[in-house]
Amino acid sequence: MQEGKHASPPGHPVSLGRLKMRADFLRLRKGRAWRAPALVLQARCNTGKPGARENTARFGFTVTKRIGNAVIRNRARRRLKETARLVAGAHARPGYDYVVIARQGVLTRSFAQLQKDLCNALEGVHKDQSSRA
Repeated sequence: MQEGKHASPPGHPVSLGRLKMRADFLRLRKGRAWRAPALVLQARCNTGKPGARENTARFGFTVTKRIGNAVIRNRARRRLKETARLVAGAHARPGYDYVVIARQGVLTRSFAQLQKDLCNALEGVHKDQSSRA
């Protein structure tokens, strides 16, 4: 299938997987990106890639040292993972890989705002190229 041709049926949740290999994270750098106040979302179609499944959306999380020390980075990562667990099942597309990169606002924004940021980012990376931010 071509990139952008995946669509999950309305109201049908997508099963979520994890990205763990560095090569997958590097591959997504060449995909589409959407910036939100608390995060950056990178997305790319994963069909034909090793370990990819058609009905699964895989997520990876990155929190750099600029965010803070290890305790703060782990807190930020936990917030992002929980947000993805709650939001992505309904908004992510099967057959895509996503990397969520924390920005400085990830700890100061409310959890509801964080969920809204991820929803907007998931919608934004799948819009037409011409309307991409």
